[in-house]
Amino acid sequence: RFTPKQVQLLGMILDPENKIIFISGAAGTSKTYMALYGAVEMMSEDSEKQLIYIRSIIESADKGLGSLPGDIAEKFDPFLMPLYDKLEEIVLPQDVAHLKSTGRISAAPINFLRGASWTNKIIVADEAQNFSAKELITLITRIGEGSKIIICGDAMQSDIGKLKTGFMPLLNTFNDEESKQKGIQTFVFTKEDIVRSEILKFIVKKLEESDFHV
Repeated sequence: RFTPKQVQLLGMILDPENKIIFISGAAGTSKTYMALYGAVEMMSEDSEKQLIYIRSIIESADKGLGSLPGDIAEKFDPFLMPLYDKLEEIVLPQDVAHLKSTGRISAAPINFLRGASWTNKIIVADEAQNFSAKELITLITRIGEGSKIIICGDAMQSDIGKLKTGFMPLLNTFNDEESKQKGIQTFVFTKEDIVRSEILKFIVKKLEESDFHV
């Protein structure tokens, strides 16, 4: 079912010694899917574990949450479709609804984390190329006992630009043996690992060759 590279990543995610995992890869390499698959596995083994999904609202262009109608949950809900879509590939839709209604799945924008402290949580941070270094530092410093943070990003698709994103600088900062010994891991998918479609693999190849980054 999984490629050897996906199996390797899943083992890294499920390893209790690993506390923070940075996953880099182009679109279609299954970054978010594998992160959520691992999260569901851990939740099935520990009924107290909760999943928190984090992402940016940068896709709303010049609009902030304050300019959108409804409360925080209603404002952020449109940004959660990738979460629900991928979870429904892993478990039944009614199971997703149950996890959500019982509070075992929740979500928050990256800029609403200050003051948070996570104990026995699984945090999946998606589209992390849209996080600044300051936001990523806030994210990883919220970690508490029994928690794991999985950070997924695609350096080619940053909506805030290469100079503002903190994703690759933070990944590179922790890409050393000392960090590995402390349970902070980095994992990189290449264009050869794209599983969505062959045409997407070709598109990413051409973009990499041209150094054309958006």
